[in-house]
Amino acid sequence: MGLRPSEGVVARDMGRSAVLIHLESDRIFELNATGARIWSLIQQGLDREAICSRLRADYKAAPDDIEASVDELLAALLRERLVGE
Repeated sequence: MGLRPSEGVVARDMGRSAVLIHLESDRIFELNATGARIWSLIQQGLDREAICSRLRADYKAAPDDIEASVDELLAALLRERLVGE
């Protein structure tokens, strides 16, 4: 099952980054370029495995590093209730 942005989250693409605003908590989150790419893939409804697969195609990085980065960001997004499953 894919991930999805939570209701009440507004996202703005800033070119090389993205800004997320969680309207319920009034908190603002800034994502770097990789985080913004992951957010874009979440908006497409992709699950973790599909996100990792896309990033392996996009970036020349070790698969373990990509998976660790994805897991770290997904955990933070879930913890802050910015995404749901």
